[in-house]
Amino acid sequence: MILGYNKNMDEKKFNRVEKKYLITKSQYDAIIQRIKQKMQEDQYYQSEIYNLYFDTDNYDLIIQSIDQPAFKEKLRARSYGGYDKVFLEIKTKIRGAAYRDEILDPDDLMKDVNLGYKRRVLITHHDFEMLRKGKNTVGDLAAQHIEQPADLQIAKEIDYMIKHFDLKPKILVYYNRESYRNEDGLRITFDTNLKYRNRSLKFHKKSIDKALFPDQNHIIMEVKANGGLPLWLVRTMSTEHVYPQRFSKIGKIYEQIRKEQNV
Repeated sequence: MILGYNKNMDEKKFNRVEKKYLITKSQYDAIIQRIKQKMQEDQYYQSEIYNLYFDTDNYDLIIQSIDQPAFKEKLRARSYGGYDKVFLEIKTKIRGAAYRDEILDPDDLMKDVNLGYKRRVLITHHDFEMLRKGKNTVGDLAAQHIEQPADLQIAKEIDYMIKHFDLKPKILVYYNRESYRNEDGLRITFDTNLKYRNRSLKFHKKSIDKALFPDQNHIIMEVKANGGLPLWLVRTMSTEHVYPQRFSKIGKIYEQIRKEQNV
């Protein structure tokens, strides 16, 4: 079994409404009981995920994200433990509106609702190292391994973003993910054991890695849906006093790095 791989890895372009919750271990224990009654585990529901975030030398993209603009984009490379490929992806989030010309219900403009939109291409770890060393562009790699016409356009967008903002790999974040889904497109994930570093940026663990939550009592729950949330989930979260909040892993990690540098 390939740890961390599931059929969603084959998707190159998708959007969905997303909500995040920072919960405690006791809240997780209560919520997971209901989820296991109502949802199914993903095919490979236990994953180890590595995200390598690109940014400027001044961390302009992360700083902009922390400011909570209506529109924000990130560029990252994602690898899954036990999987020999790397996703290069632009992740867009728009508060209260979908990507480009599509608009959510006007009522959502007053809610803490984000629409997430990804465009990504799949390359090998070797190709990614060549890209890091400046020996290939994403467009070159997509042309070599093109699976569908949209891949080349997405690759050009990534190349433009790297060149326009002078982006480089800056922070590596990894964590364990547990994921569940149902037939209506609802997906719920729990991320634990978040660690990070901002040097020696390879897709593996090192002794210099630091924990975002040293007490191990915090878990990031993310709900991704194509529409409204089911009543059983709303009631469960209400009972456990779990409410959506604005939370960015990379934003919190950047703030922690700044604190460490100022000590």
